[in-house]
Amino acid sequence: MRTLVASLLLVIFAVPSSAKSKTAPPVDPDYVYALATANHFLHAWQTQDQETAILLLSDRLKQHTSESSLDALLSSNISKPQSFEIGRGKRLAPGRYQFPIALFQAKTRWTHPQTAALVVVKNGNNDWAIDRLP
Repeated sequence: MRTLVASLLLVIFAVPSSAKSKTAPPVDPDYVYALATANHFLHAWQTQDQETAILLLSDRLKQHTSESSLDALLSSNISKPQSFEIGRGKRLAPGRYQFPIALFQAKTRWTHPQTAALVVVKNGNNDWAIDRLP
């Protein structure tokens, strides 16, 4: 019995782990705020909280986006589940980040997600807004 336990321990500790965890590169605090804003906006989209979604838009985007375009994005059949994924973002410029996203809406058949990107900008001291919609 001891030799079996010793053999198992030898195998466990002698075999190198092939699933080494890779650490993601460090991010600055602005990245965290931008990601939180993207997440907050997409959660508002998911739950059809139009008021919150509109409050998270930059002034520039509000001025250059028609009300019908916003309605099309923010109004859907809430009786069917919808969800999202946010990919690793990248810094475009100081205070400006882009996040790849995928939007999923449950349908009766297999469907492809709508892929796009959200651009998040810093408006002030830790005040962030969506500057480009999917």
